Amino acid sequence: MTIPYRPLVLGFAAIAFSLVLLQRAQAGGSHFFAPVADPVVREECGSCHMPFAASMLPADSWQRMMGNLKDHFGDDASVDAETARRITGYLVANAADTGGRRYSDKLLRGVAMNNAPLRITELPKWVREHRKVADWEWKHKDVRTRANCAACHRDAERGYYDE
Repeated sequence: MTIPYRPLVLGFAAIAFSLVLLQRAQAGGSHFFAPVADPVVREECGSCHMPFAASMLPADSWQRMMGNLKDHFGDDASVDAETARRITGYLVANAADTGGRRYSDKLLRGVAMNNAPLRITELPKWVREHRKVADWEWKHKDVRTRANCAACHRDAERGYYDE
């Protein structure tokens, strides 16, 4: 006995499988971090460096960082109070332990959310993944700093950190 709906069932199975693959491709696997979507955050943070995905650090780290913009890693990154509130609100809402959890699980595995570093480059997973990069490469004129993700990850600003 033949099943008259077999092509239809196979078609639906193929579509479902394709959707699963598309969802994984869109998420970018363990090296995808949703890029900054807020234009004010993108503009203010991006005026000095690539605006880092909020999901790369927990809320506590972002709050501590935003609470001391006069000494933002040696620079004065002060902004007016309303802009600071908006940026802080966005970063906290999308932080690794809040809205950005979907993307941050592997990066922050083993990190205490209330005692995480302020620098993404000090996270244990970041250190492990970059340990093979020679010191001279960090000093190259096109790189200059460990925070210059886009120097090696050409799609970093779009949230993709695969090589």
